[in-house]
Amino acid sequence: MEKNPGADTTPATPEKRSLLKGAGLLLSISATSTVCFLLMVLWVNWSKPCLQPEPLSPELRAIVDRIPGKSDALIYIGLKDIRESRLWKEIIPDSLKKAPLFQPKGQLNALIKAAKINPSLDIDTLLVSFKRHGYKEQNYLALVSGPLSQKLPASFLRTHSTTTEIIGGHQCYSLNDSLWLSSLSPRQLALTNNKKMLAEFLVPSGSFFKRDTLSVALINKAIYKSHLWFALPSAAWTSGALQSLTSTNEGIKTMGNLNRIQSLALSLKFKDGIEGQSEWIYNTNQAAYFASTFLWGAVKLSEYTGTKATEQTKELLDRIKIQQNLRSVIIHTDLPIELFVVAKQKK
Repeated sequence: MEKNPGADTTPATPEKRSLLKGAGLLLSISATSTVCFLLMVLWVNWSKPCLQPEPLSPELRAIVDRIPGKSDALIYIGLKDIRESRLWKEIIPDSLKKAPLFQPKGQLNALIKAAKINPSLDIDTLLVSFKRHGYKEQNYLALVSGPLSQKLPASFLRTHSTTTEIIGGHQCYSLNDSLWLSSLSPRQLALTNNKKMLAEFLVPSGSFFKRDTLSVALINKAIYKSHLWFALPSAAWTSGALQSLTSTNEGIKTMGNLNRIQSLALSLKFKDGIEGQSEWIYNTNQAAYFASTFLWGAVKLSEYTGTKATEQTKELLDRIKIQQNLRSVIIHTDLPIELFVVAKQKK
């Protein structure tokens, strides 16, 4: 009997679908992309652990609590503590130690020169609150402590003032329409270019900590409280500060999305080196994530640019840590004094 040619043919085994080609490859790419996207979403919306901020001293807290209205910027400098740091004593040159802390204009500059005040040496602490008035005018209230008050006795102030007035039990002196001064204690003065701000500080109404919740939140984000810290709740102040800091680096200005930052906190500690942290607050978690990614990439690119970056520069860049935490970009650095010693020896 003649056999059917196809009778003993074994049925072909279906070929398995490969995940490395064709439709399988597309499926693998799609699954991987979905997982990566979900991980990114999780990371962007995951609250990361943060450093515990130092508290305000009771003395400084009492002063801040009397600040009138709401602030566009709060700036604090603890010069006495900075002068006692090892960094100041061993690294800062004498010429810089004696250089004026700032160069005011107008009547305030004339007053400082007449009283022979050097802000860098005669100020122990300085707290300044800025408040915008109108489109361009910027009012300020400065609270100053230190031996400089000894150089401004009542007799000197009476001689140089045009008007005197008692407000809240304190003698206030007007040196002109844009400068008012009052002695709060033998070692503390209040200076302002706006009489209303001075009056509202001397006769406070309510608590700053309850009135200006945004500034208070930023003060809490300033990790180090003894030496130098900024709290900039105003987007205009924040943008201006960062634009000036990055004026020589167009790439950082663009990649950091600086024009989208809403507020900023910065603090520095000067001891055996410099330790600092800055927090930039954006409108959304996503904006903060992309800004932190771009900044991290810019720092790493600068760190590995070959011979253009010195070893010292690379070490400095390597100590910059950038992290996104919800709506914030947190930048932290810790520079030991040995880095400054090496730099000083090379000069």
